[in-house]
Amino acid sequence: MRLDAASAALEAEGLRIAAAAMLDFCGDVLQLSLPDGDPAVLRRVLDEYFTPADLLVSTQEIGIPRLFVSDMDSTMIGQECIDELADFAGLKDQVAAITERAMQGELDFASALTERVGLLGGLGEDAIATCLADRIRPMPGAKRLVATLKAHGCRTVLVTGGFHHFADPVAEKIGFEHVVANRLAVADGKLTGALVGGITDSSVKRRVLLDEAAALENGVATLAMGDGANDIPMLEAATWGIAYHAKPKARAAADGWIDRGDLTSVLSLLGVPREEWVSV
Repeated sequence: MRLDAASAALEAEGLRIAAAAMLDFCGDVLQLSLPDGDPAVLRRVLDEYFTPADLLVSTQEIGIPRLFVSDMDSTMIGQECIDELADFAGLKDQVAAITERAMQGELDFASALTERVGLLGGLGEDAIATCLADRIRPMPGAKRLVATLKAHGCRTVLVTGGFHHFADPVAEKIGFEHVVANRLAVADGKLTGALVGGITDSSVKRRVLLDEAAALENGVATLAMGDGANDIPMLEAATWGIAYHAKPKARAAADGWIDRGDLTSVLSLLGVPREEWVSV
């Protein structure tokens, strides 16, 4: 019934469904084919009739990308590292409020990051290892997603506005091949409240995706994933940008979203048969 209603709504917008079929390898992915039309209108109508759902809209044939670039916090892991680290300094509520506003796109990312890092000045570096061990966990399906993409020849890159202290071990645990992140300044075993080097912001995330793609081959298919406003330029620059349980602005900018499932839902949307998913 929902498909019939959605089809009628699309017809009213001048869009006609040429074919509709369930993908037989999993039985819960509906594939729609349209000869033409505005992808934004298609996303809007499908969102109205199928929410909550996992969805990907593409103007080209969907398949396995040659490059996967992903955000880390609240995308590949279930936490915001800086918020959890701030808890060790008794500042989690204050820092988390700034993080939320930055991810919603209400604050300049670089300024918000500098402010939050400044609040951590004097915290012992050993708190990072404790935070990693006790609080930071991969999102469900993260390892299988990355392992399966790699098995199909896809390069995997973790790019985050967070910190190498967290991103490097997270990347190793999940299986990413390369990491781009910020660096916390440390002196005498304590955080100084400053960063070392430039800030990995939205423009850097976009540049990483484009540079990595260019190093592979012109015109390769790319996949980007994130959840916050800082990810929008990267999502828009990719062949397919997927928003993972994302903030409204990031979701609106993406080609698709995961609102229901875990990270293995990305494999379903890409059309990877379940028997080809790598066991981890």
